[in-house]
Amino acid sequence: MIGILFALFFMLLALTVPVGHTLVIASGAAILVTGDVPVLLVAQQMVNQTLSFPMLALPFFILSGSLMMSGKLGETLIGFATELVQRFRGGLGSVTVLGSCVFGGVSGSAVADATALGGMLIPWQKRSGYPAGFCAANNASSATIAILIPPSIPFILYSLVSNVSVADLFLAGVLPGLMLTLGFVVVNYVSARVRAFPHNASKFDVGRVSKLALQASPALLMPVLILVLLRFGFATPTEVSVLAVLYALAVGVFVYRDMTLKRFMSALVASGIATGVVMLVIMGSAVIGWLMTFSQIPQTFAAWCVETLREPHLIILAMILVMLVVGLFIDLPAAVLLLGPIFVPLAKLIGLDLLQLGLVMVLTLAVGLYTPPVGTTLFISSSVARTSILQTTKELWPFYLVAIGAVFLFAYVPALTIR
Repeated sequence: MIGILFALFFMLLALTVPVGHTLVIASGAAILVTGDVPVLLVAQQMVNQTLSFPMLALPFFILSGSLMMSGKLGETLIGFATELVQRFRGGLGSVTVLGSCVFGGVSGSAVADATALGGMLIPWQKRSGYPAGFCAANNASSATIAILIPPSIPFILYSLVSNVSVADLFLAGVLPGLMLTLGFVVVNYVSARVRAFPHNASKFDVGRVSKLALQASPALLMPVLILVLLRFGFATPTEVSVLAVLYALAVGVFVYRDMTLKRFMSALVASGIATGVVMLVIMGSAVIGWLMTFSQIPQTFAAWCVETLREPHLIILAMILVMLVVGLFIDLPAAVLLLGPIFVPLAKLIGLDLLQLGLVMVLTLAVGLYTPPVGTTLFISSSVARTSILQTTKELWPFYLVAIGAVFLFAYVPALTIR
């Protein structure tokens, strides 16, 4: 049954069927062909996966990000990031990196980040003399910082398959997010010096930076408030997500005064569509996860790794390689939900902390978002920059070095996993 399942799964992916539909069709067809379990199981498992109170956090966090990013706040954040770093070598490119770090505390989505920032910054960077391929590569890779800074949608999904606390995952994700930010800023600095990119040599205006920081403070405070509320037990993740929506509404109505009924309804529709896409992936993954457990795939895979590779560091390396390959073809949310049930038992067997595994999994699978042939942020950024995928990919190698370096650092240095 599992052989038929995966054969259909990859065949449908090759035919460019959306991954959510692929998961449901492949699992349903495999059950029908083999007859090992009732077909009713597909609907049952899909529904059961949604009957979870913590799942309500997903639509509310998506809605809060949509409300925050659709108003004046986005322009304020970009203005703040620009004023902070544009005078340095590679500063125009670093605005994208810093913007992704700040926007991550609002959206929690790499795709939303790549679209919003790319649309605003890439045309400006190209007019200033930056190569289109480099602009697209910088935007595509930097967007993945957003899924490490809380609130992070992939961390919420990982918590569903691992039972690791969402609060712990959010806190642990801050350090890798900041490290990637620093690493990508260094890439921009070195690239600008070596390739003589233009830069703005204007003096640092403390007054203007302070003013912009104050205007951007509602967004800058949002991830801090989320971490405080979760860390000290004031609210559950679901309650925090609802508070985040109320906070976004309050900021739009009372601080920036740009919240209109039309904008609110537009954010609701966009959030509903985004939630529907993620939920279909979650529901389809639940069926495949149950079938793999029924066939004892996780236990068999774990036993094979322990018997064949033996050493924990080799098993971790194998897990990273598998995640890198899977990330090339499957979008991050689906990959987390598919690989989680397989890797969690294996991590327990070799003594790998599940919180650390969550960081490594999201960091590693994030590389696939800007890697051909399926890379979502890669295609978005190349489209905005009006350059070819090949040209963008050629510019990505220094960003890959930083990202892969971060993956191995967090995989083999447990002390970096903050609790």
